[in-house]
Amino acid sequence: MSSTTSARSAPGLKWRRIAALVRKEAYQLIRDPSSIAVGVAMPLLLIVLFGFALSLDVKNVPVAVVLEDASPEAMELAASFTLSPYFDATLLTAMPHAQELMLEQNVDGIVRIRPDFARRLNQGNAEVQILVYGTDANRARIIEDYAQGAVAQWAARRDAEGGIEASSGAVVVESRLWFNAADDSHYFLVPGLIVLIMTLIGALLTALVMAREWERGTLEALFVTPVRAGEILLSKMIPYFALGMVGLALCILAARFLFQVPIRGSVSILVVVSMLYLLVALAIGLLISSVTRSQFVSSMATLLVTFLPALFLSGFLFDIHSMPAAVRILSYGLPARYYVALLQTLFLAGDVWGVILPNSTVLAGMAAGLLALTRAVASKRLA
Repeated sequence: MSSTTSARSAPGLKWRRIAALVRKEAYQLIRDPSSIAVGVAMPLLLIVLFGFALSLDVKNVPVAVVLEDASPEAMELAASFTLSPYFDATLLTAMPHAQELMLEQNVDGIVRIRPDFARRLNQGNAEVQILVYGTDANRARIIEDYAQGAVAQWAARRDAEGGIEASSGAVVVESRLWFNAADDSHYFLVPGLIVLIMTLIGALLTALVMAREWERGTLEALFVTPVRAGEILLSKMIPYFALGMVGLALCILAARFLFQVPIRGSVSILVVVSMLYLLVALAIGLLISSVTRSQFVSSMATLLVTFLPALFLSGFLFDIHSMPAAVRILSYGLPARYYVALLQTLFLAGDVWGVILPNSTVLAGMAAGLLALTRAVASKRLA
């Protein structure tokens, strides 16, 4: 029996081969500054850049308050906008000037208090005109809601000052924001950023490293050795899995201490579900690179298959329930959808097992299926 055959048949040597390959990959990873940058520097850069720059909160909105009525009631209503932290109000007395500011995009809205405001207020039918720059429909709706809220708060204060008789029979609405009492969009944006970062680390790095091996011809040198396709894939995954966990730790620390996002669930469960998603991302990257064998094609395909769907179709930025039915059905095949739900639940709501168990099961099934498919494809390619 040849030495190659005996090496293949000795099960104890398998782990020695894997350990040797893992050491080789680790040395190559350490010597490659680009991989370290993607795995360590990029998570910090992305979470700081997007965490501070990306926000759905609307504050300091420039608005023009056109005060055509000099009555005390009108002045008090105008003060509701000038003193609000959500508006940067400019008091004007003429509507044409405000319209000019709107056309020049120097203000995003106009609040017009008409000349007959006080008289119609005494009659019980006063009106306030709110004009909003509507090119960004979502931002326009938020500004409109804030402006209506400022008017409603002024009306509530006025009713309260009028005494019990003025407010008798009124319905008082007491509202609460569960899991985000601070009403801060970072509370759900930062967990979503972790999904994007883990996607890039897991899928993009492994896709590039495997395709680089194909382009340089170094894989051919392994074909004449007793090493098997599964061992090659495992040796490629282990170093980048460790690098991904380092990126996860940096993201969690930044979320907790830099952006003050609470972690109400178990950190150990958070780590476990992140490991499942990282396995899925690694398997996708290896599968793509095994099929394409080109760094450029692998990187483009990885961005198309993983990063862009994670950004737009996972529920990170856009509500899935508001999407068309066909897109909602498509999102069920995206692993990022389940990871986003897990992270937002663990960060903000806690250990809700009705969310954790089904989503973790799906990720585990995806990881097992993709790893098996990757091994099958790689075995054929390496044969």
